[in-house]
Amino acid sequence: MNCIIVDDKRSSEHLERYVAKCSSLNLVGTFSDTVSAFDQISKRNNIDLAFVDISLAGIESFELFESLINPPAIIVVSSTDQHALKAFDLNVVDYLLKPVNFSRFCRAVDKSIRINTRNKSRKNDEKEVFIRKSSTLIRLKMKNIIYIEGRENYVILNTCDKRYAVHFTMKGIESQLPADCFIRVHRSFIINKKMIKVIHDNSLDLIVGDNLKNIPIGKMFRSQLLDDIFIMDKNSAATHSYVSQ
Repeated sequence: MNCIIVDDKRSSEHLERYVAKCSSLNLVGTFSDTVSAFDQISKRNNIDLAFVDISLAGIESFELFESLINPPAIIVVSSTDQHALKAFDLNVVDYLLKPVNFSRFCRAVDKSIRINTRNKSRKNDEKEVFIRKSSTLIRLKMKNIIYIEGRENYVILNTCDKRYAVHFTMKGIESQLPADCFIRVHRSFIINKKMIKVIHDNSLDLIVGDNLKNIPIGKMFRSQLLDDIFIMDKNSAATHSYVSQ
């Protein structure tokens, strides 16, 4: 996640050390005023998180950030809790009291990552593509694609009740799909992760309406699949099927 810090020099150096310890964070700027921070967010449009000293920035700065097309999540850092209720009314992710310890910092970052992932997933659910069929274009929601099967010179997009053939390579269509929703599990199959019911040793079952569709898992794709999902007991992943809830 790309992040910025809006704080005075002494406190920002403290936060910078914490950010450097988090492999999930990439610091793209430190600012001592809201205007400079706002300009940077406006230009880049890919900043996911901002650590903001509410005493320095002022409560009104949050409304300024919210006016952006792609506003960052905000974690407040403050020496007092007097603005906490107002800040949470403005949907900040968390409120950290100075001096901030690293454990508390990490909890706030983890919370922001979960929210960021959830928001990206929601946006991907809303994405649509148009499939050409003869001389017409058919609108198809990404979330309705259950799996994609590769053939010699085309691929088949499978929904609950329809199949659409498009001239695409597997590599080409894989690059066009949101990675947090779709994953390649075989040379000939890309699947919608939300549709997984059970993962076996060499195959998986997808939910297709009221039925299950069994899809093979290629040896070279299995480890990537297991790394990409949450397993309660990872030590047993090699011998037990993973059942989605």
